[in-house]
Amino acid sequence: MLVLALGLLSEAAKIGTSSIKPLKINLSERIPHMLDLVQRTHLPAAELPAAKDSYNTSLSSGMPLSTLQSLQKEWIASFSWEKEQESINRYHHFTVEIEGQDVHFIRELSQDPKAIPIILLHGWPGSFLEMLPLIDLLTLNEPAATGSERTSFNVVVPSLPGFGLSSPAPDNWTIPDTARIFNTLMTEVLGYQTYAVHGTDWGCAVAYGLYGQFNTTVQAAHLNFLPFFPLNSEQLAALNITLSVEEEDDEQRFLDWQGAGFGYFIEQATKPNTIGLALYDNPMGQLAWIAEKFILWSDPRRGTGPSVLTDNEILRHVSLYYLTQSLVSSVYMYAQNLDGFATEYTKAKTNAPLLYSSFKYNVGFWPKTLVEEVGNLVYYKFHEFGGHFPALDNPPALADDIRMIGKYWHN
Repeated sequence: MLVLALGLLSEAAKIGTSSIKPLKINLSERIPHMLDLVQRTHLPAAELPAAKDSYNTSLSSGMPLSTLQSLQKEWIASFSWEKEQESINRYHHFTVEIEGQDVHFIRELSQDPKAIPIILLHGWPGSFLEMLPLIDLLTLNEPAATGSERTSFNVVVPSLPGFGLSSPAPDNWTIPDTARIFNTLMTEVLGYQTYAVHGTDWGCAVAYGLYGQFNTTVQAAHLNFLPFFPLNSEQLAALNITLSVEEEDDEQRFLDWQGAGFGYFIEQATKPNTIGLALYDNPMGQLAWIAEKFILWSDPRRGTGPSVLTDNEILRHVSLYYLTQSLVSSVYMYAQNLDGFATEYTKAKTNAPLLYSSFKYNVGFWPKTLVEEVGNLVYYKFHEFGGHFPALDNPPALADDIRMIGKYWHN
């Protein structure tokens, strides 16, 4: 691991990037304050009669009191940030200044000299932590079912601007701006002439921007979410798109989310400062706001194999948001990108292969015919297990789909 880190620094020096710095994450200083606030937070003794008991339905009124109480107890009694931090630090972390922005990223190299460079992009309420289960899977040099020899990757995982250890985005910062600095990261900082990209949630918008805007360097893209608003049943019918019985279930899940689960989006898009400041020094508030999404948007079998989306995983995400004081800056991505998820479908200006994975419990659903409208779709696969966070919900399946890039990689 140390050899790889030194190799990265040497490579950076060669291309004149003197500001790149190795980073060891140490956020322990604020742990006592955080846990003190968690312990001193008094929750109601009983659920309100009006609150729904059923959490995994579209009629849910939000985070159940019993779930929040259970997470609070686990946070106090058994969660260890020091242990999690040690695990996180086994990866190679760096920061670099690009266009005045401090960009945090992980870079892990495969031993395969033919490894494909790839950048993995998270969304909200995810973080770079969301992509960690993929790193070991993608850096391994294993033969794919397709027989492709190019199945291993050199993996780069940045934190989006305003998230975690990356600096807050300045005023008027948009998705194309993030795409531009991430292309700089891959080409000028890390020296890759070409690379692949994977993205989910807001990360899919950045990934799609890279796919179309930087079409000479991005040679393949894999997505499990699209930066286009899903269509309702009437819109699909108007396009003569007929869904299977299984797809109708997925479409209904999106419609339920659109009707009962979209309020957070409107709040963060229109009043990011209000929600951000209200939760700023409130770890239990951040837990309620963030954990609701992780639980409701994921496969209901979360935490059972192959899912690694346990309560502990949720707690370390929330701890990262709180300890880096980045919740308020993260939600500004919504307000700064009001058109980040377009209503009009357009095709990217590239012939590079586009691969797509659909997971049953995702909050958005796009049938194959729609995905074909936005890029050069060469691969589409549906998975029964998984939801909005497939790198946590079903990392082996997602990694296998990403590794299919090797079949279409021609550089």
